[in-house]
Amino acid sequence: MNTLIGEALVGEGKEVAHIDLAIGSKGGPFETAFISALASPASNHTPLLAVVTPNLMPKPATLMVNKVSIKNASQALLIFGPAQAAVANAVMDSVADGIIPKKDAEKILIIVSVFIEWDAKDKKKIYQYNYEATKLAIQRAFAKEPKVNEVLKKYKKAKHPFA
Repeated sequence: MNTLIGEALVGEGKEVAHIDLAIGSKGGPFETAFISALASPASNHTPLLAVVTPNLMPKPATLMVNKVSIKNASQALLIFGPAQAAVANAVMDSVADGIIPKKDAEKILIIVSVFIEWDAKDKKKIYQYNYEATKLAIQRAFAKEPKVNEVLKKYKKAKHPFA
C-alpha cells in the first residue's frame, strides 16, 4: 500500500480540531517511522496510542502526535482523554463503515497529528470536533482528496482561516 495522506479542520473557537494524518503499511518504512515516533517522546510532545478506552486500542493501530507543546496538566488531560477516544472511535467507525477495509486493519498503521489549543476546555466539543476531523481526514486519504484539479481551481482564491 502506498502511503495515504489526509487533512481536515472541523469546529470553531478554542476547541477547533485540525487533524493531519498519514496511513501506511506495516513491514516497511512507514512502520519504522511509527515505532520511532512512539519510542521518541520530546519535551512537551508525547506520542501516544489512540485508545477507545484503556486496554482497547483501535485496529488499525493509531499513533497520536500532538502538534502544540503541552503546557499544563489540563491540556494533557484533554489529549489523554476526549481527543484520544475521539481519534480511536473515528478509526473504528471508519472500519465499520468500510472506509478502511476490514481486511487491512491489521496490515496498516495510522499516524495522526492532533491540535489542542492551550486554552481549550470543553471536553464534549474536543471529542466531537476531533472525531469528525479524524473521520473526514481518513475519508479524504482513502479517496485521495482533494484531487489536483480541484486544488488548481481553488488555490488562488482560497483564504486560510488563520493567515
